[in-house]
Amino acid sequence: METQQLHRGRLIDHVHLIAQDLAASKRFYGAVLGALGRRIEGEGEQYFWSDELFVSTADGHTRGATRVHLAFQARDREAVERFHAAALAAGGTDNGAPGLRPYHPGYYAAFALDPDGNNIEAVFHGPSQRSAASVVVAF
Repeated sequence: METQQLHRGRLIDHVHLIAQDLAASKRFYGAVLGALGRRIEGEGEQYFWSDELFVSTADGHTRGATRVHLAFQARDREAVERFHAAALAAGGTDNGAPGLRPYHPGYYAAFALDPDGNNIEAVFHGPSQRSAASVVVAF
């Protein structure tokens, strides 16, 4: 596997998803990443990756597919819509059509389940009363 530039200081270093059917996952992620202007950057017999997303078959440490919610940033609403259409065309299941969400003003997103049931989202943090960078989430 190729080594890419390390981005030190980030909270999340990478996301690793385990796929039951790697070919189906590669079709799905190739389509949704393409809709967002990205691509699969590398692959091997049992894995593929793009930026900090790594998808592989199960290894000796993991059993079964993962179940996570993963959100990709989109450039605009149209990219969110392209993502959703591409996800469904590539074998994903609708889990929320493109539209505004109540998380903060301007939050425009769509959701699809990937072939392993992961909840994959594309979100555009559109115009609002305050910038997306100033949004504070309290837990």
